This record gives sequence, C-alpha cells and structure tokens, in this order.
Amino acid sequence: MPSHPDSDIYPEASGLAKLLVNKHIQRVWLALEEKQIPYEYIEVNPYNKPDSLLILNPRGLVPTLSCPTETGPKPLYESTVILEYLEEAYPTHGPKFLPEDPYSRAQARIWIDYVTSRIIPSFHRFLQYQIPSGKSADQDAGLSQLREEFLGHLKTWTQEMHPDGPFFLGSEIGLPDLVLAPWAVRLWVFDEFKHGLGIPLEGNGGADEVVWARWKKWINAVQARSSIRETTSEKEHYLPIYRRYADDKAQSELAKATRAGRGVP
Repeated sequence: MPSHPDSDIYPEASGLAKLLVNKHIQRVWLALEEKQIPYEYIEVNPYNKPDSLLILNPRGLVPTLSCPTETGPKPLYESTVILEYLEEAYPTHGPKFLPEDPYSRAQARIWIDYVTSRIIPSFHRFLQYQIPSGKSADQDAGLSQLREEFLGHLKTWTQEMHPDGPFFLGSEIGLPDLVLAPWAVRLWVFDEFKHGLGIPLEGNGGADEVVWARWKKWINAVQARSSIRETTSEKEHYLPIYRRYADDKAQSELAKATRAGRGVP
C-alpha cells in the first residue's frame, strides 16, 4: 500500500512526545493535565494506524480514550464528547469545566459549538486559501474576505466572554477555553503563511478596542497555563505540516473537508 502523502511528516510513536500533536488530541490532553487525572498517553501516526488503535476503535479516530467500565475498557472518541465525559466521570478532579447552573451550562455549550461550527472551519478556509496567480496578497480580495470572516468569528466569541475573566467563563479555565486553545496558540500560522492575522495592536482597535483587549487578556491567560506549555511543541516542529495546509496540499480529513467546502468532519 502506498504511503499516505502526509505520513512521513509524523514521527514514530515515542511516548510522551509533543511533536505535531493533533489539535483535537491536545484538547483532551489539556483536560487530563488540568484535572490531574492519571493517564497513559499512547502516540500513533494518524496516517499509519496501528492494530492496537484499530482493535479499540475500528474507525481509527484520534483521540480515542479507553474508558474503564464495569464490563471492561470501552472506547470513546470525538474530542468534545471526551471532554464532557471527563467532567462527569471525575467530579472530584478540579477545576470544574462547566458551570453548575443548567442554563449557564447550556450557554457554555452554545459557544463550544460556535468554536467547532464557525471558528475552526473559518481558520482552515483562511489557512488553505490560495492567492490567484498574478495577484499579490494586498490585491487579493478573497484573502482579505477570509481574514475578516475569521476575525469576525473571534470577535463574536470574545464578546460572549465573562467580562473580567480571564477565561471564557470566569476565573477558572473551562471547556470553551480548552476547545479553542489548540487553535488559538497556533495563530502564528497566519503571520507565517498568509501575510498576517490582522488583530490590531493595542490602541489601534478603534471601535473594537475593548473586544480585542479582552481577547488578548484571554489568550495571555491560556498561553500561561502549564498544561499548554506541556502539550505544545516548538514552532519549528509544526512548520512542515502547516506549510502543507497553507499550500492546500494537506490530506487530513479536516483539510479535505475544507477543500470540498464542508464543515468539520
């Protein structure tokens, strides 16, 4: 069987290596670190799935969590589902990722869904966009439109944050933060590959100055978490795979869905 086009970018499994960790995996890893739940991290190449993963989860999806049950270990996948499972299955492990009040929990889920349904697809449309031949970045309306769309989604999400924070729901990190954090700490890709992200510098935000100040307070708080530092590698290790995304050559399911105009698979 021929090698997958992206498979050689991923290293062989090597224990707790942080190299190129998938953003959906990082969501779960962050939760485990934040709650200090004992776990075993088993690294796999997502394009050369080992039998050990396929036996547990025939679909071969990552992350896959092996959950203890009365009848033995059972698999769970989909990162947001796993996050809610960890919140419910380990109630004595803090911090609490969702509010106790049912209405506030439901509101939090709306903005968790907004990350998945709006922000992440927009992130990838922006990153995978190709400037037409013969045009420069400052001449291309398509790139500008996708940049503004992405920034608009960030602003909408930010406007729903707790006013003081520093996190989305308040003083403690929560599920909305964990769901977006792996993408937020990689926003440098737009400066690297797409001629700038476009978030204004302090004092240059105009009518959106307050919104962007709140965003910066949030991202600074997220980046300061030890869980982020422990699960994120150095920029140089990410450059090869993100260059493939920026050139619209990546073959992940998310990249292919973006190319086809579909949502997050």
